[in-house]
Amino acid sequence: MPQQQIQTPLSFSLIAFALSILAMFIFLNEKVFERYCSLGSSSHRGMDDDIFSLVKSIVPPLTSKKHKGQDGRVGIIGGCQDYTGAPYFAAISALKVGADLSHVFCTKDAATVIKSYSPELIVHPVLDSPNAVEEIEKWLPRLHSLVVGPGLGREESLLKTAKEVIERSKARDIPIVIDADGLWLVTQQPSVIQGYQKGILTPNFMEFTRLFQALHREPMNSSDHPCSVMQLSQTMGNVTLVLKGEQDLISDGSKVYSCSVEGSGRRCGGQGDLLSGSMGVLAHWAHSASAAGGIRGMNPSVVAAFGACSLTRHCNRQAFHRHGRSTTTSDMIQEIGPGFKELFET
Repeated sequence: MPQQQIQTPLSFSLIAFALSILAMFIFLNEKVFERYCSLGSSSHRGMDDDIFSLVKSIVPPLTSKKHKGQDGRVGIIGGCQDYTGAPYFAAISALKVGADLSHVFCTKDAATVIKSYSPELIVHPVLDSPNAVEEIEKWLPRLHSLVVGPGLGREESLLKTAKEVIERSKARDIPIVIDADGLWLVTQQPSVIQGYQKGILTPNFMEFTRLFQALHREPMNSSDHPCSVMQLSQTMGNVTLVLKGEQDLISDGSKVYSCSVEGSGRRCGGQGDLLSGSMGVLAHWAHSASAAGGIRGMNPSVVAAFGACSLTRHCNRQAFHRHGRSTTTSDMIQEIGPGFKELFET
C-alpha cells in the first residue's frame, strides 16, 4: 500500500512531462510549418522567368506532319438550361490556346444554344440522359484532358454524373481541371479528386473558403493566404490548387507560387472559364512533356496552372486597354492568340 502511494504521484509526473513534450513538439511543428509557408510563398522575378521558360518548353511545335487532334482534344463537362455561356467560354478558349478539338458534354436543352455560339465546338447533349456516364465514357479514350464544372449547375443528378465521369477519367490517367460547380461537388465529396496528382482545382476566394472549412473544420487564416493554400493542397493529397485573386496563388503542397502578371480591375463573368479551358490544354501539354522527360524538377500541373493564369491575366489587361469598363470575356478571348504569342512564343 505505501509503495502504491509513492508510484501514483510519480505516474502523474511522468504523464505531465510527456504532455509538456508533446505540446512543445506541436508548437515547434506549427512554427516550422508557418516558416515553411513563408519561405514557399516568396516569389521573385527569377523564379517567374524559370516557370515561363518551362511553359514555353511544353508548347508543341506546329508542323505540317501532324494530324488533327494530335495537339489536344479537350472535353468540357458542363452546360445546363440556366448556364450555357460558361462551357462555351471554356471550350472556345481551349481552341484558341491551341487544342485541335473541343467537346462539350451538356444537357439536352443547352446543346442547341451552345452549338449556335460557335460551329467549331463538338456538342454532345447527353449530360442529363439516363445513361449519361456511359455516353460520355465512350469519348474518354479520345480525350487528352477534362474540364469539369463550367455551367454544370448543382442539380443532384448532374453532380452524380460528373462524379462518376471524374472517377472513370482518373482510371484513364487523364488530367482533370475542376472549376465552378465542380468545386461544389468537391466540397461535398473531397475524395472524388483527393490525391489525384493530375488534378487541378481553380477556386475563387469564396469557393476556396468553403473548401477549406469543409476539410479542416475550422476557418482559414485570412491573414496568410499562401499558407492556407499550401495547407489545403496538402490536405487534398497534394492536388494542385489555384486560388484566384489579386495575385493567383498556386501550390501542390510543396511550395507556393504567385502569378503576378498584370491584369486589370475589371472582373466580368466568364474569366474563370477562360482560365479553366486554357488550363485544360496546357495540362495535357505539360504532362505529355513530363512523360517525355521534358520537365524536370517541377510538377507539370503547376507549370500548366502558372501558364494559364499568366495568359488569362494578360488577356484581361489587353482587353481592358481596348475596352475599359465595358470589357467582357468575349473581348478577352479575342486577346488569347496575340497574348499567347507574346508570352510563350517570343
